[in-house]
Amino acid sequence: MSNRKKLVSIVFSILIFIIAWLAFCGYQWSWGPFVKLHDYKTASLAGNNEQYALDTIEVERNSPLKNKNIVFLGSSVTYGDSSMGVSFADYIGAMNDCNIIKEAVSGTTLVDEGVDSYISRLNKIDTQNADIFVCQLSTNDATQKKPLGEINNSENINDFDTKTVAGAIEYIIAYAKDKWDCPVVFYTNPKYDSANYQAMVNLLLEIQKKWNIEIIDMWNDVDFNNITDEQKSLYMADSIHPTQAGYLEWWTPVFENKLKEGMKNYSKYQKDRIPK
Repeated sequence: MSNRKKLVSIVFSILIFIIAWLAFCGYQWSWGPFVKLHDYKTASLAGNNEQYALDTIEVERNSPLKNKNIVFLGSSVTYGDSSMGVSFADYIGAMNDCNIIKEAVSGTTLVDEGVDSYISRLNKIDTQNADIFVCQLSTNDATQKKPLGEINNSENINDFDTKTVAGAIEYIIAYAKDKWDCPVVFYTNPKYDSANYQAMVNLLLEIQKKWNIEIIDMWNDVDFNNITDEQKSLYMADSIHPTQAGYLEWWTPVFENKLKEGMKNYSKYQKDRIPK
């Protein structure tokens, strides 16, 4: 083989490796040409038809979430990576006439690694008032095999190892409770084939016992996961990312009910705190 052919072969192999790595880590749609290709592909999905568009949503006038400030922290699933940037968070905002702050970047992790990690972005959220804080249990930590770590006995925010999933989750909870003194809600993805994510869900349920947070556990909800193949084809772009139809018809009702219930319970809790 000539030197030129060797060079071409090496360059080609490097390009293939880079593309595969980006896809594996979840950053595959963050560069111009990939964004256009991805948007074109997802726009053509039946689950992203105009009938599911955000501007078709009717407002619930007397929602307990009306005018509330809800902070959503997450990655591609919170963002709406396969639904043209529209997720359950946007539907909840539109349906309930509430203010949403959607801090979501595709491919990012709970584990604190770099400026785009959950914790780095959490520290930059510029709002002093949050009525509910909702955080995604990121699938990227499972895909990238981040260390689970262990639950800490402390509740001091400086004691958590944020280079582990457990430490990052505890840090996020402590931060939200301290800054906003509001209900903290974590949510999981529905069931898909991942032993690593299963372990993360189990860990989150143990953390719940310590911190008394709310969990929207779509992973373990048998009835929720019991949908037909036709529904799955409409609702999901792949095993992890929903379409607009999936968010609107499948996910959003679950989130709405949980957040409304949490808001009512927290309002009662706040009243009970006031000395009589």
